[in-house]
Amino acid sequence: MIPYCVQILQGRLSEQNERKITKPVALILLAHYVADIHQPLHVGAEYFDTQGRIADPDKNKSALGDEGGNTFTLELSDQPARRRGMHKKKFHGFWDYDAVNALFPQGQGPLRKSELQILIEPLKKEMVHEMATHEPRNWRIPPSLPIDNYAELWADEILPIAREAHQRVQFTNVHPQQQEDGVVASGEADEKPRPDKMNYRVWATNIVRDELHKAGWRLADLLEKIL
Repeated sequence: MIPYCVQILQGRLSEQNERKITKPVALILLAHYVADIHQPLHVGAEYFDTQGRIADPDKNKSALGDEGGNTFTLELSDQPARRRGMHKKKFHGFWDYDAVNALFPQGQGPLRKSELQILIEPLKKEMVHEMATHEPRNWRIPPSLPIDNYAELWADEILPIAREAHQRVQFTNVHPQQQEDGVVASGEADEKPRPDKMNYRVWATNIVRDELHKAGWRLADLLEKIL
């Protein structure tokens, strides 16, 4: 979809396309997808056989996917005690939400989502300014690479991080789960102890900060080249 949107914005594809994506819509989608492709669990997933064992889907066609971690709960070593009515975090949701908010001080005690947003708004503006005025490492694309191949390069780059995101947890209680669109693997992902003592939350938050920084510069560079 990234090269598809690029081609629409450049006029190589008509706005009267089969997907009904106009230039304004392409611009919105491009901003969304460039950010998404820098989130490890948007690109990499784990697969299991029906017995709950890790499987290679290229060799085992019946292997069940975890939908990018959406069907697994995540248990971390530094997880605060859950209060009544609180549910376990989804593996995917942790990367989308918790690891991002961990970039900012959380204040004292549990906060409602609206209270957290008010707290972090000025900190967010400060971080945006810092990221915009300081060039990230290793964000540049080889000059010889065609724009239509940028997305593939970005996906290849994030895959080793996605692999590590899965290797740092132990999958337990894995079982098939029927959903509306088919059967998936479901279960729990428990943080493994690490020799380097770096817990999962700290590691993931550092990754998120670096990837957000690169994604912003890459989006700006892409828009500059195509518009």
